[in-house]
Order: sequence, then structure tokens, then C-alpha cells
Amino acid sequence: MAVAPLAALHRKLFDETDGVKFSKLKDRLLKKHAADERQAVLDILIAYAREGQLLHWRAFLMTDIVALAEPGEYGDFFSWSLDMDGLAYWGVDGMLKSMGKEAYAPLVALATAENAKLSVRAKAVKSLAVFSRQPFDTGLPQDPGHWKPDSLPLAAVLAWQRNGYPDGAGHAAPATHAALDDPRTPLEKAAARLEKKLAARRRKEQDLAQPSNWLTIASAADMAGIAQRWALPEQYRRFLACHSPLRVLIDSPQYFQGLSLYGADELVKAQSGYAWDAVSGAAIAGWPEQYLVIADAGADPYCLDLGAIAGGDAPVYTAEHGMGAWRFERHADSFIDFLNEIAAAA
Repeated sequence: MAVAPLAALHRKLFDETDGVKFSKLKDRLLKKHAADERQAVLDILIAYAREGQLLHWRAFLMTDIVALAEPGEYGDFFSWSLDMDGLAYWGVDGMLKSMGKEAYAPLVALATAENAKLSVRAKAVKSLAVFSRQPFDTGLPQDPGHWKPDSLPLAAVLAWQRNGYPDGAGHAAPATHAALDDPRTPLEKAAARLEKKLAARRRKEQDLAQPSNWLTIASAADMAGIAQRWALPEQYRRFLACHSPLRVLIDSPQYFQGLSLYGADELVKAQSGYAWDAVSGAAIAGWPEQYLVIADAGADPYCLDLGAIAGGDAPVYTAEHGMGAWRFERHADSFIDFLNEIAAAA
């Protein structure tokens, strides 16, 4: 008697001892059966997460389980997972998806449990912040696995609990310049072109506790500090003032290492290791003093030549790092050309 396809996959998953083959079987299970037999697939995945023989895959399956489960489902399983090493991290999100605000109390207890793993405690705080729109995660790394023990905002979490778990207002989006919506000058049009690409990325993934891929209005203090050090070409000065990059990373075939475009708040610090020593502050021999690093791709600098300002703009040069001596080549005739290139690559 033939075995039904889903039952056959179920058996193969539980018998498989090779992680790579298991991964392919799991992907086949999701691709062929998740849409039409969602709950049956979930039952298989949950059974494996409870007792499967490949321990690392028991943990990896949690993200698929959370994604497939619908609100109100599998609360008992997610509650159980909070006590299981390797499962608890993503079990936090399962609890919130399944139980909503009813998960708040057990997750606060998890966040404050000193015997729990730091990454799991941090994940509980992070997920509570996102779900409740409370700003517990302000200024902390997007990945709670990178939080430090003294950065856990437990006092704020406990105060929120005492107040009855009120909803927050969430994080405000960074302030942007109106010219992004109504660009008129060549600079504004280049910035608006880049903003369109960045906005598409933000729609896919964005954490406003640590916003990324934004063009923002720079602070007056940052611009004043820059003005004290350099006489910038007007086009670049205006770009920083009105469209200062905030954690902008261009990842594309042209910039296969990823291009970091500096904002006003990091421009001074970003010269360390190029123009001056990060510890002593002393100038580094061999660095052209007229070159201002405005971006880097895998530590390869992209620099404005402040000694060649003309018409309010300046050319951009680049060089490979680690070559023993800097060998700069002209990369773009102007900052606006460079910005248009970045916008096309984003």
C-alpha cells in the first residue's frame, strides 16, 4: 500500500541523520504542503522540535513554526519552548503571536530570570518592545544577541508591568527634508533617487529603535563640528545638512563588499585610521591631507578632494587599502556624479 506523500516526508525527516539532507527534506515539506496542509505540516515540525534527533535542527525549525502558526494557535507548545535550551529564543515570538498580551507576564518573568541565557532575556525584552510599541530597545543593537548584561532595561520593563502593560507610541521615524518628495536641483534629484531605493529596503526590513537606510536632517551641532574642521564644497555640505545618511549601506554587485555612506554624525570619527590615528589623534604619514573620506567599501576609502573644489563640488577618489601605500584613482568627477552612481547601484 502506497504511503501518502506527507506521511512519507514525515518519516524521512525523523529518520534522517544528515543535516544537509534534512534541510532539503524540510524545504520540500514546506514548499509542497504548507499552503494546503498547514496544520499537518505544523504538527510535523512541532513534533520534531520536541523530540527530533538532530538537536540543532530542533532549534532552527522554530522560525518556520512561528511563521506558519496563526494567532491563537499552539500556545501550549510555545509556553513549553520557553524552558527548552535552543528553542526559547524564537519561542518568545511564538508566545506573542499565539497569546498576544496574555504572553506579557511570562515574558517579563523570562526577561528578569537571572538563570536564563542573556540572549533569550534580551530577546524577550526586544519582542515585548516591538509588540507593545514601548521604547525599551531605544539605542540598543537591532539584534538582541548583541546586548550586554548591563544594557537590559529591566527597570523600565518592570515599571511598564506595574502600570498594567499600556501600549506605547512606538519609535518616531527620523526627520527627512521635504526636498526628497519635491526635488528640484541636481543634488536633490540624486538624493531623491537614492531615497526611493532606500525606502524600498525599509519596507522589507526596518527597526526604528535602530533605524537604517535613511537620509535625514543633520543636527546643527554635527554640522558645526564639521565646519570647524573642513571647508566643504557646497553640494556636499548641503547633502549632509539636508540628507545625512543614517546607517546607509549599499549592497550591490558594483559594491560587493558593501558601501557605507557616512552621515554627519560619523564623518569626523570616520577619518580615524585614514587621516589620523584613532588613539593618539596624530596625522598618519602618507595620507593626502586634502582628502576627506565620505564612504568606504570594505575599508577601501572614497574621498572628496577638498583641494579641487570648483563650482560648489569636488571630484571623488578611491584606493584599495592594505597595499602598503595609497594609490588613488579618480572615481567620479563630482560628488553629485558619485551620488547618482550610488543611487543607481542601490
